[in-house]
Amino acid sequence: MIELAEKVQRDLVEAIDNDDLVLPTLPEVALQIRRAAEDPEISVSDLSKVIGRDTALTARLIKVVNSPLLRATQEVTDLHTAITRLGINYSSNLAIGLVMEQIFHARSEVVEQKMREVWRRSLEIAGISYALCRRYTTLKPDQAALGGLVHQIGVLPILTYAEDHYELLADPVSLNHVIDSIHPLLGDKLLSGWEFPEKLSKLPGQYLDFTRESAKLDYIDVVQVACLYCYKDSDHPLSRIDAFSVPAFKKLKIDPENKAMCADLEESRSMFY
Repeated sequence: MIELAEKVQRDLVEAIDNDDLVLPTLPEVALQIRRAAEDPEISVSDLSKVIGRDTALTARLIKVVNSPLLRATQEVTDLHTAITRLGINYSSNLAIGLVMEQIFHARSEVVEQKMREVWRRSLEIAGISYALCRRYTTLKPDQAALGGLVHQIGVLPILTYAEDHYELLADPVSLNHVIDSIHPLLGDKLLSGWEFPEKLSKLPGQYLDFTRESAKLDYIDVVQVACLYCYKDSDHPLSRIDAFSVPAFKKLKIDPENKAMCADLEESRSMFY
């Protein structure tokens, strides 16, 4: 069992080092949104046209604007108003994060289910990261949400590899071992290849280091706290981490057992569904 996991890990790391591993590309609509957002002269109408080409993405953004965390007195029903409410940079980052769902597709039912689980958990952690960032930091909530959406992106190439190697697919213990061991390395490589900003591109490789000390609060800290909150009271190994010993909690200046805070964060879990 462990031999298989170690062999797969060696193969994958070697493929990464030799640039032989086919990594997923950023969806075309995400590239278009990024290009549009980089134009300092872009208007809300222009960005609406770019995002509006993807009807599912349009619906998601409107839904986010109407979520309890952002909802105003009047419901938003069109993309132009949603982008006006959020702002151009904000809308772009959230749209790029949410469009990642297009990459989470597989040929086999087993892998499809695993991808769905990863994406669902990423959506939850993105919502909690957003809420934490908005309430307890001066960082940008949209960047924190994007970090939450991509923190496990390195799982994708491993699952794609598993589809072509049945012995790994048939051994869930080994598959999980490989995922746990190398998804951070792959995640860093993917985000770097997609030219994500440095403050996010190193997130997959560092979010599981719960002894990590940084000079000042950053997005990795926020995603760490969101992960620990998300997995608390579950049978996941992260539920056994002592939150009070994690530097990120101290930097955020929050009490992990504060009931009012937990109630607020619980509501934010479904923000991006």
